[in-house]
Amino acid sequence: MLVCVNTTLVMVLYHYNMADSQKLILIIDDDPDFREIMATKLKSSGFKVEQASDGMSGLEIVKKIKPDLVLLDVRMPRMSGVQTLAKIKSNPDISGLKVIFLTNLGEIEQEDAWVDDRFAKDAGALGHIKKTDDLDKIVGRVSQELSS
Repeated sequence: MLVCVNTTLVMVLYHYNMADSQKLILIIDDDPDFREIMATKLKSSGFKVEQASDGMSGLEIVKKIKPDLVLLDVRMPRMSGVQTLAKIKSNPDISGLKVIFLTNLGEIEQEDAWVDDRFAKDAGALGHIKKTDDLDKIVGRVSQELSS
């Protein structure tokens, strides 16, 4: 039996399924330039990206979209990243979300790099990413955390 398939319909369904398989990342950071640069890089690497400019709005968005990963700035006005993460972890509906801190804090020297990761993990995050790191390195870390 030979079945004729509408190729347009097949392509639409293929793109719909591909969009569903994309991992969703929420960037919560008060620096609009950093958010835009990071979002552009992540989108070009195949991720879906949403953004929030502070912890309070980020918390509301997290509850609505339940992203696969949150990139969370440590220092923000109104509600810090640490406070935002504490609220995420205290809410059973979203407490299992993966969160990585974004920071400009910490030492450059390798032997002191554990300071930020220890702090992040003690707070309930997977670790930290320095905003000054190469964008490809950041995307690699995001991909690594999402595949584990």
